[in-house]
Amino acid sequence: MLLEPSLKKNDLKAKVFIYTVSVIVFVAVAVLTKVKLELQLPFNVHVFALANAVINSMVALLLLAGLVTVKNKNYMLHKKIMLTAIFLSVLFLVSYIAHHLLAGDTKFGDINHDGILSHEEKLSAGFTRMIYYVILLTHIPLAGIILPFILFTAYRALTGEYEKHRKLVRITWPVWFYVAVTGVLVYWMIHPYYG
Repeated sequence: MLLEPSLKKNDLKAKVFIYTVSVIVFVAVAVLTKVKLELQLPFNVHVFALANAVINSMVALLLLAGLVTVKNKNYMLHKKIMLTAIFLSVLFLVSYIAHHLLAGDTKFGDINHDGILSHEEKLSAGFTRMIYYVILLTHIPLAGIILPFILFTAYRALTGEYEKHRKLVRITWPVWFYVAVTGVLVYWMIHPYYG
């Protein structure tokens, strides 16, 4: 049996909220990832990147669990799993911004951590560098556009509009899953070059 709605339907308020949150997050990420704070901290700031990879792994597993639970018609567990995935995605966002604010950018292949990719370093990275950038260049735009889809998908479920929810899920779930998995791959590939 499907769950009773948790939210009262109000598409206008939902659209304003979802678009506002999405724009604020997009602008915050775009601006704050270009800023680097020069702070002397008593820990390695790349712990945030590791946290991001762990969170992305957990989100990917939750998305799989959410798929299994909904296929088994365990709607209450599905709801809890998906809300947890959204909560973890918020934690990821905070950790992601913290990492970029504190660590700045890392260049793939920058073995000596000087921020400059020499010809020798490019040769050493080889074809793996191309694979990294292909993954990264698909991951970043999809990560940038998935947020409103996630929020609208959740909204449709929470208001009991399950047919609209299912239609959105066909787009949202695979993109969200891809973003989570490629986030882990990006970390795994770039972490040897953290200074």
